[in-house]
Amino acid sequence: MSRTSQTRSNPVSAAMRPVNSLVERFIPSALVFAIVLTVVVALMALALTGSSPVEVVQGWGDGLSGLLSFMTQMALILLLGHTLANTRPVRRLLSFLGGVPRGPIQAYVFVFVVAAVASLITWGLGLVVGALLAKEVAAQLKAKGIRLHFPMLVAAAFSGFVVWHMGYSGSGPLTAATEGSFLAEQIGRTIPVSETTFSLWNILAAIATVIVVGAALSLVAPRGDDKIVELEIDARDGEADYDDDVVTPADRLDASRILTLLVGLALVAYLAVHFGTGGTLTLDIVNWSFLALIFLLVRNPFELIALIKNAASNVGDILLQFPLYAGIMGIMTATGLITVLSDFFVDISTPQTFGVLALLSAGLVNFFVPSGGGQFAVQGPIMLDAAARLDVDPAVAIMAVSYGDQWTNMIQPFWALPLLAIAGLKMRDILGYTMVTLIASGLVFAATMLIVGAG
Repeated sequence: MSRTSQTRSNPVSAAMRPVNSLVERFIPSALVFAIVLTVVVALMALALTGSSPVEVVQGWGDGLSGLLSFMTQMALILLLGHTLANTRPVRRLLSFLGGVPRGPIQAYVFVFVVAAVASLITWGLGLVVGALLAKEVAAQLKAKGIRLHFPMLVAAAFSGFVVWHMGYSGSGPLTAATEGSFLAEQIGRTIPVSETTFSLWNILAAIATVIVVGAALSLVAPRGDDKIVELEIDARDGEADYDDDVVTPADRLDASRILTLLVGLALVAYLAVHFGTGGTLTLDIVNWSFLALIFLLVRNPFELIALIKNAASNVGDILLQFPLYAGIMGIMTATGLITVLSDFFVDISTPQTFGVLALLSAGLVNFFVPSGGGQFAVQGPIMLDAAARLDVDPAVAIMAVSYGDQWTNMIQPFWALPLLAIAGLKMRDILGYTMVTLIASGLVFAATMLIVGAG
């Protein structure tokens, strides 16, 4: 019997058993979840806004195509994140990191911290790195005879996503920093990321979130007689076959390192010119920076093509479900339901409490509209207008919505889809643990908004 199975359960992990059992039995698939949410939002619109059934249906139908360009952009972020995570240098790094933890609790916390750091770099990378590292850690520790609860490990990986909007690829702060964006036009100026993403208080909040959530996950980790579901040791992804036969001159071009290196260096040159001439950090620039890394890290076009084919298989769920969430957003926008939900919090707020209430409002809206960019498109103007009326710094409003967006992702299955697809699990397998992340991170986010509001 292993040392892990001899350890008695602590009260916190024991209390999670009925929660996990309930979640496993009654939480549906992410696609069904999106369909049910569509019905719920439609009924709320009918009840709270006075809209007719025809108006609700029309808003839903018009909204289905409302995020097509953004959907492509988000799919590209995921595609590039998955591709980057599977390049040879990154996979070697993940293999090395997989051997760092020496026991179960270390493993859960370590995977969470690495996924959080990757998510702060870009959310697509964080989701993919978290899933791949969870597999690597589980396989390496099982080879050493140490039992791990794989769903808990994947939950820890997804929990790293709870800080993504505080980092480099945060769509809200990046939109506000982009000249000519709808947020910049409303405010009358751009809000540089030095006031949002790279403000001292946001950086400290990100660090505090990682510490608090890591501690919470260590408390709820399975122990003793708790249920343990292990990963099969051969379940790790094998490397894609990059080495096609080189027969013709065209094959030699496909196997040439020079071509991919040229594109990578060209992208680096463009980024240098962009920032050197006063360019700002935007979603597109984030995408091109990671595309540059990919071209620099792959050995040749053969390898890049294989990586892209492998990554593309994980984009399908997002492409299928994004129109449904766009339809939900269409209902909320066309009927005014999002204004009803947001104004409820605005009407009862003061300059000191605005940040917390905006956080709660954004968390609620995110449950129905999980896209960070999409949420800012419909809720950002409302929150910025309320902040102006209350004489609150617009940077506080932007980050409050950002915090709310990332916060309730922990119980909203949409963004877990790519990670779960790689890990081979369902949302119900991890939701009991990510609820703990929701509570722990929420305390940090609320405290941060209170402190900033009081200042």
